[in-house]
Amino acid sequence: MRGENAAILPEAPFVPTLWTTLPVPMPSPVIAWLSARTPFPPLAAALAEPNGLLAAGGDLTPDRLLAAYRRGIFPWYSAGQPILWWSPDPRMVLRVDAFRVSRSLRKRVRAGTFEVRTDSSFRAVVEACAELPRRGQYGTWITPEIVGAYSELHRRGYAHSVESWLDGELAGGLYGIALGRVFFGESMFARATDASKVALVHLVARLRRNGVPIVDCQQETAHLAAFGARPIRRERFAAHLAELIHSTEPPPGWSDEVALRDSPGNDSMP
Repeated sequence: MRGENAAILPEAPFVPTLWTTLPVPMPSPVIAWLSARTPFPPLAAALAEPNGLLAAGGDLTPDRLLAAYRRGIFPWYSAGQPILWWSPDPRMVLRVDAFRVSRSLRKRVRAGTFEVRTDSSFRAVVEACAELPRRGQYGTWITPEIVGAYSELHRRGYAHSVESWLDGELAGGLYGIALGRVFFGESMFARATDASKVALVHLVARLRRNGVPIVDCQQETAHLAAFGARPIRRERFAAHLAELIHSTEPPPGWSDEVALRDSPGNDSMP
């Protein structure tokens, strides 16, 4: 799950030569520019610096976004930039069977401090993720276009939110994309202590019941590592996607009836 994006193409590096002491500019990295019908380039074409930048342009239509996620690609850009498409190497992945919960968080979940809901206020969760200030980050990559695009994916049954409510107010949560047997985490926020963490515990409980083995966390952070997430090579991540995604239809297991059974038990909190 991502923080904010301020990535742009780096300045051209300089290297010394045998014939002169003056620096010689090297060509700037080149990435594919996508038109409406241009397919994504192979993942191997992604830049090493900035890590994973694969293409620019295109659009945020549902078909484009689903094609991206199915290949391990996601959009990440700031207002004023073209749409930038990324597939970093390594990729941060949380295996559901390796999920770890601290003793204090386990107590918080069992205490029922928060009312946890699924998909009751999807757009509000996305907008809260965009608005919440984050240390060392300026602006947001969750632009109005991103909000609208993912809200449409939610309407079609692909994008979902898990929400922690406190005294009738939205206190925290997360959202992401469900495709095949993979959940692609996008962002999370908290207005109250542990609110987003409790939502994550409930998400993993649901994924365990749905037979979903991995959560794509996209980028490596100490916060996610504390829950058991680990980086894996991009090639291995792409192989997981090929194995786990065999349909472009919205996956089952996100109905209200299932939500009523999503209270995490001991098996969901190792």
